[in-house]
Amino acid sequence: MSVISGNQIKKKRHRQQLVDATIETVSEFGIAGASVTRIITRAKLSRGMIHLHFDNKEHLLIEAARHMSDVYYAQLETFLRSAGTNASDRLRALISADLSDKILNPKTVNAWFAFRGEARSHNSFAKHSDTRDDALRQMFIQAYRELAKDRNEPDALARDAAHGTIALLEGMWADYLLHPDAFNRNTAKRIVFRFISALFPVNFDTTVN
Repeated sequence: MSVISGNQIKKKRHRQQLVDATIETVSEFGIAGASVTRIITRAKLSRGMIHLHFDNKEHLLIEAARHMSDVYYAQLETFLRSAGTNASDRLRALISADLSDKILNPKTVNAWFAFRGEARSHNSFAKHSDTRDDALRQMFIQAYRELAKDRNEPDALARDAAHGTIALLEGMWADYLLHPDAFNRNTAKRIVFRFISALFPVNFDTTVN
């Protein structure tokens, strides 16, 4: 059984401080405005800590994007564990999680769109912020595939429903980014469920609890 030393704990804490500070700085100032000075000031650490833990700022930004993706999927899993096992329940959980304040909040949305804005020129950012992320897409496709199979519908319906749902959720994120004060989570969920209820009326309605 390995024992974690106090130095290792401190090193891990400092590393996370830098990641958290980077996400907060990117959220407030964007990628271009996320200077080393702003990051270390927020993290309350020295400039040398970035070199010690990440070699350079770019690697720190990549780690921040990866961490945001990990947190996103951890929240999805939390919602999925509380849901039923059938496809309809899993889809409700995925949609509810994506639009929840645990995931959809000012800090996350601002930072996420900042990283996506740089994704075309930074493949490492795109890897962790792609709107066509394969893991998320497969979660939706698999659930819709089960519903389509029960109705003897073609597999194309499952793929189209998955892409359509993700596109709607992306639109809701953009709406939140631009109009946070006017955004209503229940309305957003109702619109998404109205779309999928047209494809799977037996499994969904537009009621949002």
